[in-house]
Amino acid sequence: MSHVLIVDDERDLAELIDFNLRGAGFTTRVAFTGEAALTAAREQSPDVVLLDLMLPDLSGIEVCRHLRATPRLRDVLIVMLTAKSEEADRIRGFEVGADDYVVKPFSVRELVLRLKAILRRTSAPVEGSPPLALGPLRLDVTQHRFFVEEKETPLTALEFRLLEYLMARLGRVQTREQLLEQVWGLSSALETRTIDTHVMRLRDKLGPARALLETVRGVGYRIVDPAAG
Repeated sequence: MSHVLIVDDERDLAELIDFNLRGAGFTTRVAFTGEAALTAAREQSPDVVLLDLMLPDLSGIEVCRHLRATPRLRDVLIVMLTAKSEEADRIRGFEVGADDYVVKPFSVRELVLRLKAILRRTSAPVEGSPPLALGPLRLDVTQHRFFVEEKETPLTALEFRLLEYLMARLGRVQTREQLLEQVWGLSSALETRTIDTHVMRLRDKLGPARALLETVRGVGYRIVDPAAG
């Protein structure tokens, strides 16, 4: 049973989400401020944090930054909830480590389905899976650790899953629709802009190997073998 921390100062909405998630089999806790959210997360580590961007004390961006900076909580899945639909706000959320983004108003039923999809895609890997290695990159799937030139580099759960998916399909172009379905666990009919943002962030974390993550214009993305060139 997955535990969800709901962080929103709109009490009616928070309670509606809480009611529906409990009905879907989740355990939940509700926080109405950023400070209360951090306290709740430290007391009981959530599997997912539903985090409003606009809070009365700390912003959702600050809460997200604090969670990612706490070793015990850095791998928690974070889904931003906000009334702002501008791309700049969305990118800010992804820059500090959000895994997904839902714009208000939204269907609570769709939100529940999205959370289930997020949790499915981040299920534990098969024990004993060999590390994936490519040039200076090494991805240890079993221990959920990523290294660039033998230096460990932190990835969010979504970034790790995206890199694993691309490295396992070396040289093959993956369309945005494929990535949305296989990595995000969502319908390919939904918006794919979030994929471009995550690829941008992941490419920055590849450091000297960033050129190995190629954009195939009008199609999608692929990881290439530096030895093949």
